[in-house]
Amino acid sequence: MGNRYLEGVYAPLSEEVTLTDLEVTGSIPEHLDGRYLRNGPNPIGEIDPELYHWFVGDGMVHGIRLRDGRAEWYRNRFVRGPGTARALGETVPDQRYTVSPIGANTNVIGHAGKTLALIESGVAAYELTDELDTVGVCDFDGTLRGGYTAHPKRDPETGELHAVSYRLGQKNTVQYSVIGVDGRARRTVDIEVTGSPMMHDFSLTERYVVFYDLPVTFDVEQAVEMTVPKALRLPARLMMSALLGRVRIPDPVAARMPAAPSADRRFPYSWNPRYPARVGVMPREGGNADVRWFDVEPCYVFHPMNAYDSGDTVVLDVVRHPKMFATDHLGPNDGLPTLERWTVDLADGKVRESRIDDRPQEFPRVDERLVGKRHRYGYAPGFSAEGEETLLKHDLVGHNSAARSFGAGKAVGEFVFEPNAADAGEDDGVLMGYVYDRATDSSELVILDAQTLDDVAAIKLPHRVPAGFHGNWVPA
Repeated sequence: MGNRYLEGVYAPLSEEVTLTDLEVTGSIPEHLDGRYLRNGPNPIGEIDPELYHWFVGDGMVHGIRLRDGRAEWYRNRFVRGPGTARALGETVPDQRYTVSPIGANTNVIGHAGKTLALIESGVAAYELTDELDTVGVCDFDGTLRGGYTAHPKRDPETGELHAVSYRLGQKNTVQYSVIGVDGRARRTVDIEVTGSPMMHDFSLTERYVVFYDLPVTFDVEQAVEMTVPKALRLPARLMMSALLGRVRIPDPVAARMPAAPSADRRFPYSWNPRYPARVGVMPREGGNADVRWFDVEPCYVFHPMNAYDSGDTVVLDVVRHPKMFATDHLGPNDGLPTLERWTVDLADGKVRESRIDDRPQEFPRVDERLVGKRHRYGYAPGFSAEGEETLLKHDLVGHNSAARSFGAGKAVGEFVFEPNAADAGEDDGVLMGYVYDRATDSSELVILDAQTLDDVAAIKLPHRVPAGFHGNWVPA
């Protein structure tokens, strides 16, 4: 049986390479001095195609260094989790604070002078060198153990990282944290939720933290099948169900829990129709008792585009999936995701939900200088039932959008915005992202003018960059 997440644009790379003689078309803007980094799953070792879930591939970070109008190098490197290192025939690294054999595979950022590969669900973050080699597990100088999140938000005023983290199998709480510009946690707050949700992302405004407590939850049966021999599964399910939420498994014990066989790459979260769908709003300096919860229609949100305060309301622009992991347990494929605006009315206690754009899309981004503030523009890869993929640019003030097609047979990933200068306007900059050509099985880093979506430059690679998740521009 085949698996779409092991084929075509998703097919993993088997080798790590360093390239310095990169073909460039157009002109790379001189002000781009830094690295464009992108993380994603790239499974190595024995894989069972019938069980492999896209979210549990070993992490691989791809990077291109730009300076003085040149593309100096491209590198791809595995993030060395314990199982990844073992599959590569290398010394297994320190396994403290991680319950997973894979290295972080979801996002990659720069913070406090370090390059950090990120993932969620209690799996450890990893520090990388500037050249993308793995340094080891990152616990923020011992201030935040037991995993982090794939989606921190950087406050554009303070430079601090705000995050909401959940842990595999931990019921009834998620954790809000603030990492200072020194790379250490200055604040952590435990927030009570309905059960054990997969809280992939959150929203931040100038006044509030917003939690998405939605009906994709830890699936005890799937988790037991991943880790327990068949004869012991029934008592294990009963024990895990009884303990979940009553006893928090200490980090050193969790780190020694049996991992799934390398071939069994299932994902232990499923759609739960009995779980209430709601969003929580908490003042930034508040605590659990200060969270106000608001019901929404059942759905799932991987990625908000942005959020901001407007009088007595909080405005949330989100990509909404009607369901998630209800029928397809190999990847996100349970209905088409659309861009919506949820307006949380703090005065009347309700959420008004409206559709911004009904074209399928995901991985939305904005100008990072406007995180938590009122934004006008947003950018997201879009796709159609016919298979055409485009880059969508939304004007949320002018109530219109533009679509950039890259031609037949092209696959489009997430694009990030970088301003042309620190004081440039919101749309005065470039967009960067990978585009894959199915005909040549190769990718290029495309740089576009954000205002017009016209080509500025492209850095061509001789191989594909497998479809992955998130990346960022990390300035030097």
